[in-house]
Amino acid sequence: MRYNLGRIGVITAVSTLIVSGTAAMGVAQGRPAQPTGLYAPSALVLSVGKGSASSVTVQRAVTLSCAPRPNGTHPSPAAACSELRAVDGEFARLTTQQSPGNCTRQWDPVVLEATGVWQGRSVAWSATFGNACQMQASLGEGPVFAF
Repeated sequence: MRYNLGRIGVITAVSTLIVSGTAAMGVAQGRPAQPTGLYAPSALVLSVGKGSASSVTVQRAVTLSCAPRPNGTHPSPAAACSELRAVDGEFARLTTQQSPGNCTRQWDPVVLEATGVWQGRSVAWSATFGNACQMQASLGEGPVFAF
């Protein structure tokens, strides 16, 4: 299931994921954060939007949780979590610096964003591409932003 959320909707979704994750760790009860299970929290909101990094209009957004098992609204949560584990949650490593091949130089910026928590670490990542073709060329066949 895909959600077309505005920027406020994405921020609200991230806040909900973070608060629910910290509540499960004991923060809501006024105690120091301590995991209640064997897995550090991994709850993310991934979005694709148009515009610049300072003024993005979100077109698509999904949630992705990888611990204790892959789930969320992402269409392929297991594959996306596997790819993120392979790069240790470093979103910049998902993109390549390859030439965009047959892409035009048309300026129609696409912004990818990942916000939330990955294995207990706060995540706030974004990347801007000149157009959708350049974004696809940079991501290749990776499943994380394939929604």
